[in-house]
Amino acid sequence: MASHGRDTTLVSTQSKKTQRRIIMFPMPYQGHLTPMLQLANILHNNGFKITFIHAQQNTPTHSNYPHITFKSIFDGFSEIGKYMPKEPDASFIITYLNENCRESFTHCLTELLAEPNEPPVACLITDAEYYFTQEVADSMKVPRIVMWACTIASVLVYGDLQFFYEKGYFNFTKQDSEYERPVPKYPILKVKDIIKIAPNPKGLGEYLTKVVKQIKASSGIIWNSFVELEEPTLETLNHDFPIPRFGLGPLQMYFPASPSNAQAPKSVIYLSFGSIARITKLEFLEVAYGLANIDFPFLWVVRPGVVKGSEWIEWLPEKFLEEVGDRGRIVKWCPQQEVLAHPSTGCFWTHSGWNSTLESICNEVPMICSPCVVGQPIIARYVNDIWKIGVLLEDGFERVGIETAVKRIMLNEEGEEIRKRISRVKKEVDVSFDEGGSSHRSLKSLIDYISSF
Repeated sequence: MASHGRDTTLVSTQSKKTQRRIIMFPMPYQGHLTPMLQLANILHNNGFKITFIHAQQNTPTHSNYPHITFKSIFDGFSEIGKYMPKEPDASFIITYLNENCRESFTHCLTELLAEPNEPPVACLITDAEYYFTQEVADSMKVPRIVMWACTIASVLVYGDLQFFYEKGYFNFTKQDSEYERPVPKYPILKVKDIIKIAPNPKGLGEYLTKVVKQIKASSGIIWNSFVELEEPTLETLNHDFPIPRFGLGPLQMYFPASPSNAQAPKSVIYLSFGSIARITKLEFLEVAYGLANIDFPFLWVVRPGVVKGSEWIEWLPEKFLEEVGDRGRIVKWCPQQEVLAHPSTGCFWTHSGWNSTLESICNEVPMICSPCVVGQPIIARYVNDIWKIGVLLEDGFERVGIETAVKRIMLNEEGEEIRKRISRVKKEVDVSFDEGGSSHRSLKSLIDYISSF
């Protein structure tokens, strides 16, 4: 953990007599785990004892957090075997987790609440996507606060997915004129964005409807953002979700990375499509051809399994590595915060996950957006159309569009304007974390709220 981050201690450490315990439970995806662990550190620094329940998938490295008590629960994936689809989509995985973690989570929580020599439990903080935890919390009379790992706009859109389904939006194709039309109530979005949010509208739509319902039944919502970034959307949130709300982010500001050595300033393109998104062989090849046709150095993270039907990079075009030579490097993983913090990084080509977007903002790196599923199309629209701090690939993974987007950011005057805007957004982030700023006030309010239970 970086030593030069913001001070997270807002209250004096609680005495042993008054110390309270918080039980936390994130989804097992990096974009959900990371902010939950960051929040756990912040709350621990303010005197709370933290117990962190996690599924067997993507287990956090316990030794990195000696001050946190970890509890692993059965998630069912070790036994699913032949019933697992060959290429499971997001709706299958998150629905499966909700169905199969309930019993083990309930058992674990029951044991934790009965521990005789531990501080009393103040509340649960669970990932909003674990909708079943609200009923469990209610049955045990424990307040449940949810952590939302995406934009505020996304939770509002999710609440209307059933409406979009009934209107027939998911039946439109590229050949239909309605495909490019703005969506009523959300004019920033196009019908094609709604289709991309829920490619399986019945399964994913029903799931997200349950998530939204149980958020409204919770004792509060934490979102990893700040008021100034999403102020217009906040008014709707305040109306539609009449529960306590805490905008604490970007949480990355408390734990900034230390950059390493590298190339010329703002010269490298960094590509990573997150821990969930998957692309086709054709899309993978278009990315490769697009990179081959530009003259900028690049660092490309290709997660094993990200390309459907492929183990890793075996479908790279022949002689691709030879052609790009030393200016290109492909890896399976890299420390993203460190890469974005480095002055040589000039552009982040991203799947538009919320965690990645916030990291890009905090490090003032313009984005090229290739959203894949769920909340990512919403985030990409805000980056491109509202905040104007990046470029959206409207036609998806297509080599000519890729080349054009890179030039817009790396070579054209437009890129300089984008850099100025993202720098202004970063200044707003800094102000929100100062004494009396919106994120600073929200953190203090959250600590006081939890202490009141």
